Amino acid sequence: MKKTLLWILAVVITLGAALYQRTTGPTYPRSEKVTLAGTEYNCDLIRTSGARDARVKLPITDTTVHAVLFYKKLGMAEEFTRVDFKLTDIKKHSLFGKKNANKVETLLAASLPQQPPAGKLEYYIELSKDGQTADIAKNKHVVIRFKGDVPAGVLIPHIILMFSAMMFATLAGLFAAFKVERYRRYTIWTFIILFIGGFIFGPWVQWYAFGEWWTGIPFGFDLTDNKTLFAFVFWIAALFGIKGKGRPWLIILAALMTLVIFSIPHSLFGSTLDYATGSVKQG
Repeated sequence: MKKTLLWILAVVITLGAALYQRTTGPTYPRSEKVTLAGTEYNCDLIRTSGARDARVKLPITDTTVHAVLFYKKLGMAEEFTRVDFKLTDIKKHSLFGKKNANKVETLLAASLPQQPPAGKLEYYIELSKDGQTADIAKNKHVVIRFKGDVPAGVLIPHIILMFSAMMFATLAGLFAAFKVERYRRYTIWTFIILFIGGFIFGPWVQWYAFGEWWTGIPFGFDLTDNKTLFAFVFWIAALFGIKGKGRPWLIILAALMTLVIFSIPHSLFGSTLDYATGSVKQG
């Protein structure tokens, strides 16, 4: 019964940490509310794109609303480019069932031009209707980063392995805290899974996305790579905690630090293309 409860607790903690990381990161769409002519709109503005033009969509079907997208390259002293939104038929794709599969909805949409890997654009939106105006993100521009497309055969194993490493790390820490002997086994599993997911598939993902294998210490200060590195160091120490009579506190410390490290928003301080020099800055 104790082991079952610890398993459930580990899954809940891992899911909570993963959800927090996902929803607070700089790649997650930025939610904005705007009121125009007495109508409130909730907009999700994209902040990441693959190797293609990025479509900015607004949940507006009112044909009397005029919307304009303004964008420019991040960090460059240049004028904003203006693009008018147009009512566009957009297909909705459903992962579960056929109820909403390929359903078409008509929304205002405009496109941001594709940028090289790690290239960033900043943008904002202006709306008008019947002589009234409103803006979205004009005082604090939205920043979107472009990257190369990562094959599913590389990205999906990376995600599964890193999620599994978080879960087994939490499990090892809980088992060590409650003096369940199996913590030794889960410590080894955490070490192996973290190594494969973070140092084999992780660089592979980085290569496809930004053309670099490793951008953490000692080659750069990319936070995502450095998070993996620091977590791995704690699990190297944890291996010494399973020798002989064991030092459970080392496993508990490694588990706590892993939880803290991987709760840091994903891709924070990530690779950025310097348009002036053409080089990619890390961290």
